[in-house]
Amino acid sequence: MNSATSYAQAGDLEEALQFLWEHGHETTILAGGTDVLIGLRAGDLRSNRLLDISRLAELKGIDVHGEGLSIGAGVTLAEIYSSEVIAAHAPALQKAAFTFGSVQIRNAATLGGNVANASPSADTVPPLLVHNARALLASINGERSIPVSDLFSGPYKTILRPNEMITRFLLDPVEEGSADFQKIARRQAHAIARISMAVMAAKNETGMISTLRLALGACTPWPQRMAEVEGLLTGKPPNERLFWEAGRTLAAAMVATTGRRTSTVYKEKAVQGLLVRMLLPLV
Repeated sequence: MNSATSYAQAGDLEEALQFLWEHGHETTILAGGTDVLIGLRAGDLRSNRLLDISRLAELKGIDVHGEGLSIGAGVTLAEIYSSEVIAAHAPALQKAAFTFGSVQIRNAATLGGNVANASPSADTVPPLLVHNARALLASINGERSIPVSDLFSGPYKTILRPNEMITRFLLDPVEEGSADFQKIARRQAHAIARISMAVMAAKNETGMISTLRLALGACTPWPQRMAEVEGLLTGKPPNERLFWEAGRTLAAAMVATTGRRTSTVYKEKAVQGLLVRMLLPLV
């Protein structure tokens, strides 16, 4: 950490945006602090300023409205896990919150912080992707809406401008079928995902797969929808043979994105098995 780093706490959203307008290029935003504080302790933070937005009321709240499900960027993972609204309308996101770190970390970490950190293993991003989530980005010049799928430009990199911040997420709620999230890690508790996956799936009245959204995380440069696999499954009758075929297509798409590494042999088999396990309830 730069010894000259200064700390400021915003009293409201307008004050925070004004601060970013004046100092955004040299500022790191502090929300839950679960990533930023690690950087501080390690001396890796290069910013001259910290802007604390943890108390902004404008970043709170979970509700359902005409456009779908709205979640404030400052909502904690613990609040997501305990929310009946999330349980009813975004169960995959709730499950991701449950698998996220320890109780102490969930009480501090925020949805906006987890997304803005742009980690390839960010647990909340695959569920947001299968819900077609959009991020509302605010600056002193106004607000813009960006699909979460378009937020990332690389590992730990986003398209956020220095003078703007994420304020809310708007999700398409689950209206039919089911949504799920699972991950594979080196241990059962408090573990960073090596592979994560979110699926939203439904059948129509004829028994064909009518909705299939699939997002893969941790084993790609950033979490992303797997359109080739979605296209392969949509409109087909669900069966285990089809799911294994989709798993092989998914593994090939992963390798095409990341290239071959030491762990690829394991991950190819693991993503296939995980996909089949998540889709079998459709049969």
